[in-house]
Amino acid sequence: MRTTSRNVPFLATAAFVSALLVVSCLPKPPGESGDLTITLYGFSVMKESLEKAVFPGFKARWKQLHGQAVQFQSSFAGSETVTNQILRGAPADIAILSIERDAQRLQKDGFVTSDWHQFAGHGIVNKTPFVIIVRQGNPKGIHDFSDLAKPGIRLIHPDPISSGGAQWSILAIYGSELKKSQKESSEPDKGRALQTLRAIWKNVISTPGSAREARTTFELGNGDALITYELEGLLMKEAKAPIEVVTPQSTIFSEHPAVVIDRNVTAAKRPVIDAFMQYLWSDEAQQAFVKFHFYSSTNDSFNQANADFGHIEMPFTIEYFGGWDKAYPEVIEQIFRDQVQKK
Repeated sequence: MRTTSRNVPFLATAAFVSALLVVSCLPKPPGESGDLTITLYGFSVMKESLEKAVFPGFKARWKQLHGQAVQFQSSFAGSETVTNQILRGAPADIAILSIERDAQRLQKDGFVTSDWHQFAGHGIVNKTPFVIIVRQGNPKGIHDFSDLAKPGIRLIHPDPISSGGAQWSILAIYGSELKKSQKESSEPDKGRALQTLRAIWKNVISTPGSAREARTTFELGNGDALITYELEGLLMKEAKAPIEVVTPQSTIFSEHPAVVIDRNVTAAKRPVIDAFMQYLWSDEAQQAFVKFHFYSSTNDSFNQANADFGHIEMPFTIEYFGGWDKAYPEVIEQIFRDQVQKK
């Protein structure tokens, strides 16, 4: 049964070590028992890389330098959902979000007061392209986004209301047609892009709340194809799932900001929060992200070491649309919501 949506509404390792050495000279913060807990909210597909590699790596470093244990509490959901939870009072110290628009929402409401752009990579902690996951053997002959518009295709797609990944997917489809038409005739064909997006959306049979929920829906045998982050397909292949990863000719790289929820961070906890933020852009953490099939935002040599990444002929980023300040109102709202979803 189809689910219907409502309106879509660094620093290098040396710098990290230096920060930890400065903090190590300080007495243990008042009001702390000796153990610290960092609460992190993240968009759904961050779970494995953080819990299996990044959290343990930081805990070991902090323990070695301070003799002090750090614990992590984490919660994962669609980026829009995570942001709404924090705005309603969820006790997050740090958020890693799928889209910068969500960081801007937190900043607008006073939850984030520091400037995440001051970190390496302009505050983007990692990135990944959007691809298509199909059944083993590719029985429907899907080789690009435009093939998802063919009659009879059953597509799983996350819900743009709750999922940042869903919004990236819409931009990937629409922008891909603009890029391909521009290559063919020197001008981007907005009519062609709109027509393709409309035809693809007609084939969506389910809109789960996050990219991870959409993957689960597909793994349970629903649908012929799934649009998602490349890393999801590579993780599924590692788990021996009977799928194939189709890399479109042109697609978008999603870019994921990490922000401190300043309103929630006490003075006592600030040193360890700042140190963890620095650690996210250390070589150790960036290599951990690549191990779990994210692209590093700061060191392309790490990315080149991952032979599983697909080749994209015409990649693009959010800057192709003029950034989120333009992409959200002009594409997500005025094109997708008003001209695709409502019709």
